[in-house]
Amino acid sequence: MKNIAVIGAGAAGMMAAITAADNGAKVTVYEKNEKAGKKIYITGKGRCNVTTNVDTNDFFGNVRRGEKFLYSAVYGYDHTSVMEFFEKNGCALKVERGERVFPVSDHSSDIIKTLVFAMQKRHIRVKYGSEVTSIGFDEDKVCSITVNDKDVINVDAVIVCTGGLSYESTGCSGDGYRFAKKAGHKVEKCYPSLVPLTIKENWCMSLQGLSLKNVAVKMEEEALVKSEETSNAEISSEKSSKKKKKKKPAYEGFGEMLFTHFGISGPLILTASTFYEEGKKYILHLDLKPALSKEQLDKRIIRDFEKGNRKEYQSILRGLFPAKLVPVMIELTGISADKKVSEISQKDRQRLVDTTKDMVMHVTGTRGFKEAIVTRGGINLKEINPSTMESRIKKGLYFAGEVMDVDAVTGGYNLQIAWSTGHLAGESAAGNEY
Repeated sequence: MKNIAVIGAGAAGMMAAITAADNGAKVTVYEKNEKAGKKIYITGKGRCNVTTNVDTNDFFGNVRRGEKFLYSAVYGYDHTSVMEFFEKNGCALKVERGERVFPVSDHSSDIIKTLVFAMQKRHIRVKYGSEVTSIGFDEDKVCSITVNDKDVINVDAVIVCTGGLSYESTGCSGDGYRFAKKAGHKVEKCYPSLVPLTIKENWCMSLQGLSLKNVAVKMEEEALVKSEETSNAEISSEKSSKKKKKKKPAYEGFGEMLFTHFGISGPLILTASTFYEEGKKYILHLDLKPALSKEQLDKRIIRDFEKGNRKEYQSILRGLFPAKLVPVMIELTGISADKKVSEISQKDRQRLVDTTKDMVMHVTGTRGFKEAIVTRGGINLKEINPSTMESRIKKGLYFAGEVMDVDAVTGGYNLQIAWSTGHLAGESAAGNEY
């Protein structure tokens, strides 16, 4: 019976432990926290978006980094397998809008309880308050781990499931990167991902708490926008019929967003943040009425103006936007709040149309790892065997989950990556000969 150590009792770690035990291994999980699944507990605002119900073939289009690397893991243990595991172990699930999967109870604690119970049923030992401080090697093979800087324990294999750098309060402090580097692995630079964005404009902060649904955003790199404007000006001056191909925005999306005291958040913005690159400046364009073209919106506004031609501008705006947004629209359009609709010129009306279809914000940064859901970067994927999750440098050393340079958009995709890679690592560690 192989003796396997799993470092970290998070999503990937618990799944790896359960799978290794199911394949005949003796498994011990080492968790430096006082309980399992601390990060699972806070995901999905405490509800735990456990996976996504999208077709497996479509899954990979939502992976930002590591798409091809994940083929074996995800096809081998996809969302249907994950859902079946939880349902069979007594945790009922439901599918909500956007194919997001949650426990029926809406309590992430039920996901954790299911995993902990599954480990207990398999006689997996979980040692809490036990920090693995180093991994020992006999030449090119794992041979031991050291716990709390004093206890040396002989093992046949180690599965590193320590997470990244996001939500440090849950115990994610980069231990896995340290283990990987000591084993000779390259670790790609880490950045916060699925993280709220900070915004320059003060009016944005005045909208704190306002949630918008069914809006569209486009995020462009500021340098490319200026380059495009310069290029178009040159073309115009040369009276050339040839026009340079416009560069694609860094991100375009549709969905829900939230204004905060520092800028913007919500599912749409979190996904946009996965395209944000440190050191670059971005302009974000918000379309409040994406279902309408400018011409259609103008006709709608004309109808509203005609119906209420004796009303004040601010009164008409209340029929178009949430109350909290009205003062901001007045500020951005530069039209007096008490101006009679009948006195508003075509030029003013066009300004309202343009502002509604393109509210411009300047992104100044992100809220960092403290508020990031996942980490972008991690252990270089070229040095990990995608068919087994085993290190290509040291035998018996496996990785799973966020510690690797893999990440995806919001919506249950990152947890699915954790389940899939954890399952494959556990299966491989238990089955491989050393």
